[in-house]
Amino acid sequence: MDKNKRTFIFVGILIAGLVSAGSTALSQQPGKLGLINSQKAFETSNEGKKAISQLLDKEQKIRNDIAKLDGQIQSLETKYNTQKLTLAAETIIQMEVEINRKMTERKRYEEDATKDYQQLRANLFNRIKNEMVPIIQTTAREKGLDIVMDMVESGVVYFSPSVDITDEVIKKYNAAKVPAK
Repeated sequence: MDKNKRTFIFVGILIAGLVSAGSTALSQQPGKLGLINSQKAFETSNEGKKAISQLLDKEQKIRNDIAKLDGQIQSLETKYNTQKLTLAAETIIQMEVEINRKMTERKRYEEDATKDYQQLRANLFNRIKNEMVPIIQTTAREKGLDIVMDMVESGVVYFSPSVDITDEVIKKYNAAKVPAK
């Protein structure tokens, strides 16, 4: 067999292989992708707005309670500073103990309140997220999506707005949470 014939056969086999590989690649189309913005869904859904309001109320109560404790500490310190020169040593020690006790109470309250607030926030977010998952799944099936990614957590750099299902999910979630009359 001469060199030209071998080259011709090799090229023919190569082209056949490429055509075969190309048809296989075309038959394996990538899945359809949808995106959801979990932060927007949480912040703009009716339940999310209620949760944010609840968190803001809790935060304000904590601030007020801490401000009240700060006021009590400041009052005790002022009383201590203005009277320490005229008081007996035993009374001065009692006042110092009372100031330290109040400062410890404030510190413990702040730590406990912070933990409670974080737990409440996590519980509210998880409840809403768990309630939205079936709606996201239903919406994905209706749109023929194979995968839905969270824009907040996935590191999406660019996307076409046509793949964003956030507003549709929020609308369906709000409708699902309307009390039956």
